[in-house]
Amino acid sequence: MIFVPSNKLHKLARVIAWSVIISGGQWLRIRGNVPLKENGPYLYLFNHQSIFDAFMIVASTGHYFTGVGAVEQFSYPVWGFLAKKYGLIPIERKKIHSALGSLSAVETALQNGISAGIAPEGTRTLTGELGSFKKGAFHVAKNTGITIIPVALIGAFEAKNKNDWRVKPGVLSTRFGDPITQKNYDELSVEELRDLVRLKISELINN
Repeated sequence: MIFVPSNKLHKLARVIAWSVIISGGQWLRIRGNVPLKENGPYLYLFNHQSIFDAFMIVASTGHYFTGVGAVEQFSYPVWGFLAKKYGLIPIERKKIHSALGSLSAVETALQNGISAGIAPEGTRTLTGELGSFKKGAFHVAKNTGITIIPVALIGAFEAKNKNDWRVKPGVLSTRFGDPITQKNYDELSVEELRDLVRLKISELINN
């Protein structure tokens, strides 16, 4: 892994992701149309329920993408190394200038043809309910004109939530929504786009 470029690691990352999911007593179902690499890049926006989220997204997606992750996780043994090697971008949510720099790095990746994933809630839900969305990801979309893919992650909160140290066996689902292209949101404000994507993800969760 040390000598392999980040964008060549996705196949291995999928194997690791599936291994973590299965060893955690979970089975993953993938629903909807999984976006094809050749039609990208994309900005995957998803709800944030659990530590399983990252593994669900990687296992469900057929091509490499980058994303942002809380800066503290990059210091974790093993996982921190894997996150850095895979090309994830650390973000300090409570430091606005640092966070803006991280989102700028996401924009650069998108402009270079690399897809990215962001959880607009910013942190894991404490209740299992979909939380409010921060505006950063939607500024990224407006600045780049990227195609947005709303994604619902279902079952991860029940499997392992932030309030409970236990992992409970179950079924996880990744549901891909219809693409939202620039022409669909070009006339929308950042706030209107945020609300639209939150509605789409909510519908995917509840349908």
